[in-house]
Amino acid sequence: MVCGGFEHARPDYHIHRETLPFYSMEYVVRGRGQVKLRGRAYTLQPGRLFSYGPGISQDIASNPADPLFKYFVDFTGRQAKVLLSSCGLAPGRVSQVFPPTELQALFDELIQCGLKGTPHGAMLCDKLLECLALRIRDSRAPVEGLEQMAFNTFRRCRQHVQQHFRRLKTLEQISAECHVNNAYLCRLFQRYDHQTPYQFLLRLRMNQAAQRMQEPDILVKQVAEEAGFDDPFHFSRAFKRVFGLSPDGFRRLR
Repeated sequence: MVCGGFEHARPDYHIHRETLPFYSMEYVVRGRGQVKLRGRAYTLQPGRLFSYGPGISQDIASNPADPLFKYFVDFTGRQAKVLLSSCGLAPGRVSQVFPPTELQALFDELIQCGLKGTPHGAMLCDKLLECLALRIRDSRAPVEGLEQMAFNTFRRCRQHVQQHFRRLKTLEQISAECHVNNAYLCRLFQRYDHQTPYQFLLRLRMNQAAQRMQEPDILVKQVAEEAGFDDPFHFSRAFKRVFGLSPDGFRRLR
């Protein structure tokens, strides 16, 4: 890693470079603007990422009415280009993450680690940069077009499940409340979340159950009822599928 930081752009912020000797990634967390990479223009908004490197021209401008707040990190080495490509952000590309603030904590940690100047600081920064690439892969969202419409539908349905998981029980119930066909809802979750809607629902319910199981006097039967299971044995099987051990085994670990 060469350097990194956070910029609060002035209203008249405008950068033009024909090239850069190292690879760079920038991440917008607030504000609006525009970037031109190799002459092609892209809108900048919260959650938007873009990259560039040697031989790639960049023209970055902030919207005067809504100036940019953005992170950047510059790096070099034999694996730099491979790292960018691994997260779908090859030099000259633009991407989007959801939620828009998903990468903020990692960028903050990367900057803090670089400022400390500890003996292992450089190695830690390299590892954090790899983590950043993995997080981008895991949080990528469509940039524009019909794909973005599908993603917006997925996001709406996912948020509905997150808000109402305590009372939701079936795929049919989720589909009906989200006004989406069962099969289409499953395709959306498989495409953007790599799991079914019911698996996501079950994970949320089991996470809550695991928190309750840490209370010393609570009964498994009570936790099962709160999680929406009429049968404690069915609850125990579902709990084990998610966490790899039974509720009693989980409690003994804690």
